[in-house]
Amino acid sequence: MKIPRALTIAGLDSGGGAGITADLKTFHALGVYGMVALTAVTAQNTLGVRAVQEIDPSIVEAQINAVAEDIGVDAAKTGMLSSSPIMEP
Repeated sequence: MKIPRALTIAGLDSGGGAGITADLKTFHALGVYGMVALTAVTAQNTLGVRAVQEIDPSIVEAQINAVAEDIGVDAAKTGMLSSSPIMEP
């Protein structure tokens, strides 16, 4: 049986309760192989977001292409898309 492959395109929550960390936990619980395209890094905890650093859109695109070309992607989930350039093709 083939293991489903899912790509999360989202930000990193340093507190671990949201973003790619939460997505990967969910993928694992469902028996899905999880991959990541990181869009931003946050400094946050349960009380709030203190800072955000966006990843350059060309790096986001390169991450997506790298995993798609080699591993393949059966499904994708988006989360924090911090600016419109990240969403542009």
